[in-house]
Amino acid sequence: MNRKKTSWNRLPALTPEASWRVASRHALLPNNLPKPFTPFGNGRSYGDVCLTDRGSLILTESLDHFIEFNPEAGLLCCEAGVRLSDVIDLIIPYGWLLPSLPGTSFATVGGAVANDVHGKNHHFMGTFCHHVTNLELLRSDGNVINCGPQENSEWFHATVGGLGLTGLIRRVELQLMPIKGPWMDVMSESFACLDDFWEVNSVSESTSPYVVSWVDCLSKGRGRGRGVTFKADHAPMVGKLGKSHKRFFNVPIEFPVSPINKFSLKFFNKMYYSRHRGFSRCYQNIYSYFFPLDRIRNWNRVYGSRGFYQYQCVLPPNNSEEATAELLNIISSKEQGSFLAVLKTFGNRKSLGMLSFARPGTTLALDFPNTGSDVLKLLKSLDAVVQEAGGALYPAKDARMPASLFRLSFPLWESFSKFVDPNFSSAFWRRVT
Repeated sequence: MNRKKTSWNRLPALTPEASWRVASRHALLPNNLPKPFTPFGNGRSYGDVCLTDRGSLILTESLDHFIEFNPEAGLLCCEAGVRLSDVIDLIIPYGWLLPSLPGTSFATVGGAVANDVHGKNHHFMGTFCHHVTNLELLRSDGNVINCGPQENSEWFHATVGGLGLTGLIRRVELQLMPIKGPWMDVMSESFACLDDFWEVNSVSESTSPYVVSWVDCLSKGRGRGRGVTFKADHAPMVGKLGKSHKRFFNVPIEFPVSPINKFSLKFFNKMYYSRHRGFSRCYQNIYSYFFPLDRIRNWNRVYGSRGFYQYQCVLPPNNSEEATAELLNIISSKEQGSFLAVLKTFGNRKSLGMLSFARPGTTLALDFPNTGSDVLKLLKSLDAVVQEAGGALYPAKDARMPASLFRLSFPLWESFSKFVDPNFSSAFWRRVT
């Protein structure tokens, strides 16, 4: 009997007709499974990009083997089901790191490629797929395509950021980035309002490879959009990592009702801003800097059994300031904000995927508890601002994007459709096309 599957935000919950675990990198997709196929890694996206209520879910967690690692050249080849955390554990002692890291280390390499994830250093290093040198794609007809920036490049540009729709990614080769050690030199600087953010962020990006800001999305008046910018660089060795560098805490139960509301948010935001007001500097290990929430097991349970929506948009440079202010005005007026409100700007490096999300402009990401019609109305009003500004929503973090907004945001979707495997689909793809 098949069970319902969810992504990290716990909605939607969909039951596939069948599930099949890929036992080996050399296994072919069986013909006797219900179609279409939907690849599923570790379920760390948000929404239905890796879910289906039709056909078969293809589980890739057993594709977790390293194939080759060259510590002199920083080249790594691994199967698609390897988690980023396992990659980092392997390469850090040799002085290497993945050049682009998302907010969780529990995503798989295949998922990082399929969603062309980005990190705090997009202005410096681009997206994850800028550092993919080759990948192996299995089509449902048994054909295997090796592709990269120079080899079968049209398949490469369709598959990176291709949401797992061009076939099953089985193997990925990556060029790693040299680092000084497992520590980060982190500096924080507060800004009193959104108008001040732009200058603080610009100066920070000119001097630091990693820059990201937290914003108080419930603040109003003269302090509207106040927040804290965090900038960082890799530090020389300041000591070995202790045994507690990956210590985990656990949310043991699912909250019946989410404690995240306007009262708890106002209290948290006030305390957080006060704590980081002014300037500060500290050293953090790589794990705590890049993946702070990974240290809280099952933190998604805090949002309750109804789950939550993550809303991440990108706004083009010519409309960024005005549209960001309008988004924050709407959120603060509805008092349905998020304590995880992340604001940053992307660099000008063009993404490689036909459906890649990252592009020049400003990106804002927030979490909203699922309160039913109220939050859906709020998100619809945010959509209107994003669409008017010529922006886009992130498919990897979406559970309700209108088809019309997707088509406007990703104008190459029809050209991309020619590369979609006829036996692959997902609930997301059917919803937006």
